Amino acid sequence: MKRNLRFLAVALPLLLAACVPAVRMKGDAGLLNAQLVREQALAHADHWVLQGRLGVSDGKDGGSGSFSWTQNGDQYEFVLRAPITGKSFRLSGGADGALLEGLEPGPLRGPDAEALMRKALGWEVPLRDLRAWVLGLRADSGPAELSFGTDRLPSLLQQDGWAVDYREWDGSRQPPLPKKVYAEKLPYKVKLSIESWQFQ
Repeated sequence: MKRNLRFLAVALPLLLAACVPAVRMKGDAGLLNAQLVREQALAHADHWVLQGRLGVSDGKDGGSGSFSWTQNGDQYEFVLRAPITGKSFRLSGGADGALLEGLEPGPLRGPDAEALMRKALGWEVPLRDLRAWVLGLRADSGPAELSFGTDRLPSLLQQDGWAVDYREWDGSRQPPLPKKVYAEKLPYKVKLSIESWQFQ
């Protein structure tokens, strides 16, 4: 009996901690100024490669896999590899349009990457805004509301109807960069787990 009580004494705080929601603070002048400094430091960071895991869902169906995202100014290349089938697709393009390869019946072209993904896969992925959000920045597409965690970094960004939840940051970098980014606009969800960043 004493052993069971000891187990409960150890386990209960852990269980309660798992249920506690993330601490989120509204941005005061100090937090918002620190975010502005981060945004200014990363404003011209448009040549990078990131790799990690991606999951998307429309509330009924979804997909996941490993991905690499290369950004060279306005030009981008996004490659997703499915874990079981080993199949991959490649989305590339820039200001002159987008190209989606690797899916049946063949390559698709269009003026807009987001519309192309929606048409081919049924995925609602805010790629234009995600380019900023993945760096932990507010996109330039409209008003944004920020909440901060105890680490004084963004915890929740609300913009364009999406709620972008920053679950983990890499504080070893200056400025810090997100490691886990979950974006949701019901019924759509996009989850990014970033394993590596390389700036060029």
